[in-house]
Amino acid sequence: YPVSHSEAQASMDRSMRWAERSKRAMAGSSQALFGIVQGSVFSDLRRESLERIQSIGFDGIAMGGFSVGEPKMLMYDLLEALREELPDEVPHYLMGVGTPLDIVKAVQSGYDMFDCVLPTRNARNGMLFTWKGPIRIKNACFKEDSEPPDPDCGCPTCSRFSRGYLRHLYVSGEILSSILNTQHNLYFYFELMERIRKEIVSGGLRGLASDLEIRYGAEA
Repeated sequence: YPVSHSEAQASMDRSMRWAERSKRAMAGSSQALFGIVQGSVFSDLRRESLERIQSIGFDGIAMGGFSVGEPKMLMYDLLEALREELPDEVPHYLMGVGTPLDIVKAVQSGYDMFDCVLPTRNARNGMLFTWKGPIRIKNACFKEDSEPPDPDCGCPTCSRFSRGYLRHLYVSGEILSSILNTQHNLYFYFELMERIRKEIVSGGLRGLASDLEIRYGAEA
């Protein structure tokens, strides 16, 4: 992104040829093979790609090519527009996404699986995810803060270390900074997925999305 419609069409067609070759190459394998839907930000190309992936036949549907610079609302709108066309009998995987809000929005649009470097990359850069919003632990305001990063978090980092100490580790360039921040962020994401599962069952997913919109909307 950005890319012209004709360029996106050519790229999507190439991906569909790869998909057919991959399906043939994996014939007889016990591994699950997902077909990847492409088409940039063009709904007609995304829809065509999804239809072609389904016609080839895969164990799951992956949605690729997002989080590459396009406006987040455009991604949300495209995911929602295709929701009714996703096959119910296979899992749906959104590739390379994303923030807590991204994930909840995608779940609302029918996606089950995600992968993203965000929890670990942001941890290395001094950003911690919490239920009250992001904390940038490198900021000077945390220099003498004796509170844990997130008082409501049960991870080992929050149970043992203060914001002030984590800031000291970060500004000192200590590798322990990346380790402890990553430990916290991964714990948060595990909790997020557990919370999403509970809210699906209880019917509270919309409320969770609204709350994360307040806490993480600016991150989108």
